[in-house]
Amino acid sequence: MLVYPQIDPVAINLGPLAVHWYGLMYLVGFVGAWLLGRYRAKKVGWSVQQIDDLIFYAAMGVVLGGRIGYVLFYNFPAFIDNPVILLKIWQGGMSFHGGLLGVLVAMYLFGKKYQHHFFEVTDFIAPLVPIGLGAGRIGNFINGELWGKPTDFALGMLVPGLGNMPRHPSQLYESALEGFVLFFILWIYSSKPRARMSVSGLFLIGYGAFRFAVEFVRLPDAHLGYLAFGWLTMGQILTLPMLLLGAVLMLKAKQKG
Repeated sequence: MLVYPQIDPVAINLGPLAVHWYGLMYLVGFVGAWLLGRYRAKKVGWSVQQIDDLIFYAAMGVVLGGRIGYVLFYNFPAFIDNPVILLKIWQGGMSFHGGLLGVLVAMYLFGKKYQHHFFEVTDFIAPLVPIGLGAGRIGNFINGELWGKPTDFALGMLVPGLGNMPRHPSQLYESALEGFVLFFILWIYSSKPRARMSVSGLFLIGYGAFRFAVEFVRLPDAHLGYLAFGWLTMGQILTLPMLLLGAVLMLKAKQKG
């Protein structure tokens, strides 16, 4: 049995300014994507300026889409009662699915600016996304949030304040699967020329499968609970369209290839 180390969520205190680990994990994701994007740009003939703009567009999509998505998907009744909660970023968090939608809008605008096909852009950026996903889940772990169910599994972790039963460190499961494993799958797959839409489709399938699986050992949001069958979560409901769309994209890419 492991014991949660209770890491201080504040990484650096600069007088009235507190720099949180969670925010630094976002920075790690964006910087990592920027560096790898510059490395890959040479293979597709994109300029350094395009990569800089791409990451800026993506960052805006992640932050705005993630926050709006969290409020609409996970706290919609409260939003209806008080729309101002959308601006209260210290209350509640970010939604991956909202961030994904935000990034898709941003990639459309980026593609329109530089006259790139939409799926040309998403195929390029898909292998870069898991870096931020993995880092973000580590940020969740440091914050002591999004814990899994009680377990007697060897990797179970005793969390002070959450009872005497060890819990699945579901944040670390997601960091490993949605971050590192998915990154290597996509990086290796995209290292060779692929039909348009195939890399995007593989990302959707890979993330969707990993997220859907981990949701079985992760506790649902307390104010939502399980939505059906005693196990179906909001995360799984939002992930199902990703799996379906990913399969459609892969099939169309295969037909064109």
